[in-house]
Amino acid sequence: MYELISMGLALTAFVVLLRWKFKIGTAMILAAAVLEILLAVWPGQLWRAFMEEWRTKPLDQTTGYLFVTLTALVNLVNVMGLAMKEAGVSQRLASALQNLFKSRRLAMCTVPLLMVLLPTPGGIMLSAPMVRDLADSIGVSRTRSAAINFLFRHQWETIWPLFPAVPLIQGMLGISALAMISRNILMTIFGLVGGTVFLLLIGIPPKGKQSRSNETWLGSLRTFMRAFWPIALVAALYMAFNINPAIGLLVSLCLFAWVNKIPLPRWSGLFKEGFETDFVLLILGALLFKLNLQAGDSIAAVAAFFTRIHMPTWVLLFVLPMIVASLTGLTMPTVAITFPLLLPFMITNGQVHIGLQTLAFSGLLCGLNLTPVHLCLSLSASYFEAPLGKIILLLIGPICFIAAAGILAAMVSG
Repeated sequence: MYELISMGLALTAFVVLLRWKFKIGTAMILAAAVLEILLAVWPGQLWRAFMEEWRTKPLDQTTGYLFVTLTALVNLVNVMGLAMKEAGVSQRLASALQNLFKSRRLAMCTVPLLMVLLPTPGGIMLSAPMVRDLADSIGVSRTRSAAINFLFRHQWETIWPLFPAVPLIQGMLGISALAMISRNILMTIFGLVGGTVFLLLIGIPPKGKQSRSNETWLGSLRTFMRAFWPIALVAALYMAFNINPAIGLLVSLCLFAWVNKIPLPRWSGLFKEGFETDFVLLILGALLFKLNLQAGDSIAAVAAFFTRIHMPTWVLLFVLPMIVASLTGLTMPTVAITFPLLLPFMITNGQVHIGLQTLAFSGLLCGLNLTPVHLCLSLSASYFEAPLGKIILLLIGPICFIAAAGILAAMVSG
């Protein structure tokens, strides 16, 4: 119980610091320090937890590796956005997207829906420049555009097999991919509907206020591809050769600069303008928060507390993944921690109740998509220069739809 209270106090400190106008990166660092003090995690324990990762986890799951690659990724995205402006691509992209999709709303949600096919930490930043430029051109608030980019960026997470949580859960339950996807797709459908109702049908200015493009459909497609091919290359390198997206983006950036004849002396200026110290602090703070939880064995203590108090099965299935996800901000660790504890409730007398798995997954998504510890959410607030609290408020409606999908799946499962 103490661990749960400590985590709650650390998150409260984070919110209070934001209200006091601290930059989000600084606030995250200080929140991680508050958690460290409350959990009595000494520097030696933190160091041992750090070294234990290097011994027991794959390289790409260690704190040091994630810090370097995520910092590189988010800053390179900034540089790519500046390079697109330098080449004159971003100025024409907004009208091209509207002309291409024939709908401003469809254009705004399609880009992040495509980007979700590349499941990488911080990958939300790949779609952010295009969504922000389009939203600015049609008068959508930065808060709403950040929420749209965030929500639609996470809609395939329960069914797309490149997200490691999907095959992991499938293996735990011993079910076919079709059986799992046929239930989990309900969350995707409800999430898309909720996002449309609460984010796309509200807050979009009348169409007459925006300038129309004289470009042909094929011309708009060419403009879109000029902006999209560097991101597509990152995805291709990642999926085909498992090249880290940060490295892939650096390759794409160099090719983009060469193709668009950006002068070499200008490159250093773009890298200097694109570097954001607050992004570095934000990533470091989020990773330290996670490492403090590991060092203090806090997540296991929270899970044990809920099982000790004999919480009702359906409530436990939903609430435990939700709380762990809200504290870690990560899908895979939440699945690894909570699903082994919940398996006895999902499998009875040898029969797998897939709908109960969907209920647990929906709880995970609700916690994950409403917590400032989730790096994608914090990065969105920083990149779109929008208040984090207001983004979360906009997300509550769509997230309730996802929760309803989990409850419905559990009811059908019996």
